[in-house]
Amino acid sequence: MIIDDNDLVIKAKEWIKKHFTENVPDQYVYHNYQHSIDVAQSAAAISSFYELHDQELVALYIAAYFHDSGYDQGSNGHEDRGKSYARAFLESESAPEADIVLVEDLIEATKPQITPQTLLQKVLKDADISHVGSDHYWDRCSRVRQELLLTQQGFMSEDEWVEFELQFIKKHQFITDAAYTLYQEKKKKNINRLKKYAKRVQKANNNLAKERETSLDSPKRKKKKKKDNNIELKQISLGRGVETMFRTTYRTHLNLSAIADNKANIMLSINAIIISIAVSNLVPQFEENDKLIVPTLILLGVCLVALVFAILSTRPKVTEGTFTREDIRQKKSNLLFFGNFYRMEVQDFHWGMKEMIKDSDFLYSSMTRDLYYLGVVLAKKYQYLRICYSVFMYGLIASVLAFGLAYFL
Repeated sequence: MIIDDNDLVIKAKEWIKKHFTENVPDQYVYHNYQHSIDVAQSAAAISSFYELHDQELVALYIAAYFHDSGYDQGSNGHEDRGKSYARAFLESESAPEADIVLVEDLIEATKPQITPQTLLQKVLKDADISHVGSDHYWDRCSRVRQELLLTQQGFMSEDEWVEFELQFIKKHQFITDAAYTLYQEKKKKNINRLKKYAKRVQKANNNLAKERETSLDSPKRKKKKKKDNNIELKQISLGRGVETMFRTTYRTHLNLSAIADNKANIMLSINAIIISIAVSNLVPQFEENDKLIVPTLILLGVCLVALVFAILSTRPKVTEGTFTREDIRQKKSNLLFFGNFYRMEVQDFHWGMKEMIKDSDFLYSSMTRDLYYLGVVLAKKYQYLRICYSVFMYGLIASVLAFGLAYFL
């Protein structure tokens, strides 16, 4: 039996997806639905090294899905709430009491202070922290840092964060031999990368300290430099506090935009090929077989409409490309997008960027507006793509039915 095709596992996955979407706040950027899926996949990879019964594998999958479901009410006591949600779900599916207790015991074992006893508990414990030995380690640990900032105001400077991660990953040990085999080598590489990054952060901090000392050595400009350094430190503190959030969000927007463009290119290619084949092969047969006229026109119309919406989703929008200095003074401009400054004089643009960099509120407001408009553009792209794919899907069905009727009638 393939566990992924088990009805109970499928229902549990659907339940968890709906639960995280509707009940868990968006600021939990690490402990979310994707994390539950990742843990389930890691548990599957680790458990494949052992001979487990189907019943045990089903319990392992369900526990992986439910182990962080209690984050709808925060991190404190989330495991106990996850056990309650798992029990309620399994009881609604008439699962045996023994299976329910097994799932609860597995979720209980994911608590940091609990030492797992059974093989299944050890597998789930390793799967929960398997990201330390994966290619996604940097993305996952940055999400943890962002989540701490958003939910607990747990701000850490760059050197504090690196030290925290180093202490955690060096202290951590995989429990099962399978997890050690799968993830230990990559974990060592992540530790080495962290150590190198820690050295770069320390070097940057030392350079900053030297620059501050040098600037304070000038008595004529001491007062002015002191003021500028306070602004600079404020900006550094703010930047380090939210840089992960902006970096992750920008990366997500860019990935979604690339996906949208790829989907549009697929539709452009497919519909262009269908149109060229239909025009060259079916249209010349109209005089000999007039039954082909209607279904062919339907097919061509569908492909043409889908082609138009695919083009609309990728068509660039031309903006004005200029802002005045007064707009910049009033903080109405967004100099982070080329479409807003490509017609400005280089002196005005350079001046505007300096003004924005000096003012942290202006800088973060500009980044926020930039993200908003990126989201607006993405929404329009995906709206056009949805129409394109819907027209293509239903139109293709209609075309096939039309050709079938023409053939039989």
